[in-house]
Amino acid sequence: MEDKKPKLHYPNGRGRMETIRWVLAAAGVEFEEEFLETKEQLQKLQDGNHLLFQQVPMVEIDGMKLVQTRSILHYIADKHNLFGRDLQERTLIDMYVEGTLDLLELIIMHPFLRPDDQQKEVVSMAQKAIFRYFPVFEKEYSVKVSNVPTIRKFLEPGSKKKPPPDEIYVRTVYNIFMPS
Repeated sequence: MEDKKPKLHYPNGRGRMETIRWVLAAAGVEFEEEFLETKEQLQKLQDGNHLLFQQVPMVEIDGMKLVQTRSILHYIADKHNLFGRDLQERTLIDMYVEGTLDLLELIIMHPFLRPDDQQKEVVSMAQKAIFRYFPVFEKEYSVKVSNVPTIRKFLEPGSKKKPPPDEIYVRTVYNIFMPS
């Protein structure tokens, strides 16, 4: 049976799906995306029991509907031998993944804060990013990663890599996820 392309369900932006896109790109896996644009699309997935915890991101892959970012990342990495050769290597990779997701949590919530809270949060966010996360990722890591051929292709214009959130993305996300 031929593998179908994984299908990603999420709004048309970075958010919690971007790390999944990166891992698929690193594995050289082509994927399709079904962008959520309305509350009704999300409701249809929820009503159809497609979302174990009633939330996205959701990735349809190998006949499964995977949710929870870390679980999706683990599945793809394990399937495509990106998850290390032994327990020590897997644990090191896990530490980088957890750090990346922590940093991402800081960043992805920023566009959704009220303007007066954004000012306060920026200082705190910048301090954490600069002193806690950036030093780890700067030690050759970003150079190594961007030189992986599949990642280099993902970084090129025209790839499925998403731009930083703009007002349209923020408004779409609000419309989908906020109570009416």
